[in-house]
Amino acid sequence: LAEYGFEQGEGLYTDMNALSPQEILDNIHSVYVDQWDWERIIRKEDRHLDFLKAIVGKIYHVIRSTEKAVCRRFPALTPLLPDEITFIHADDLAHKYPALSPRAREDKIARECGAVFIIGIGAELSDGKPHDGRAPDYDDWITVDGNGKRGLNGDIFVWNPVLRRGFELSSMGIRVDKNSLLEQLRIRNCLERTQQPWHQRLLNDEFPLTIGGGIGQSRLCMFYLQKMHIG
Repeated sequence: LAEYGFEQGEGLYTDMNALSPQEILDNIHSVYVDQWDWERIIRKEDRHLDFLKAIVGKIYHVIRSTEKAVCRRFPALTPLLPDEITFIHADDLAHKYPALSPRAREDKIARECGAVFIIGIGAELSDGKPHDGRAPDYDDWITVDGNGKRGLNGDIFVWNPVLRRGFELSSMGIRVDKNSLLEQLRIRNCLERTQQPWHQRLLNDEFPLTIGGGIGQSRLCMFYLQKMHIG
């Protein structure tokens, strides 16, 4: 976005095809990874939770409308997604189901709501543990939102009745700025990364502020067609 002179509110997406040879294979994970990665320039005043939720809502609307189109094309299929997506912070989810592991919490809330965006993945929760891992130089998981909770990022989960589990379709977030990058690198004990070219450019204000994420292509197809295996 910086190199090609994109303006505020503009963005791009990529049809990403990659190999992940270290992947632990099962029915929802493949060595072959295909997804749409997208990135959009935002203003400084857009770096807040309400803006993130608005973008998530737009993406969810497209996912749901596409599901309806697939079901019209294949009448044997019935739409599964609810009208709206539910938002919940990972810390609130931990308090809601304190006896469950993060993975089990995802299943529980996805089944309860049908579709959910879990906010704040990466930072330590009140129990001292993060809900899940997140790179320190990617999403902003350290900035405190208006409710006093950390995180301007999250994952979209839907309930998959075929697999009887929560099913992640997308990971996204407002990206790190200079301050959150330094803090997250400090927390993860990898401040040496500040010497790398990309980090240097961000710290020198050479990059625009952005929001972005990835949407799994095969994951979506698997969910829409109600298949048990990503193959």
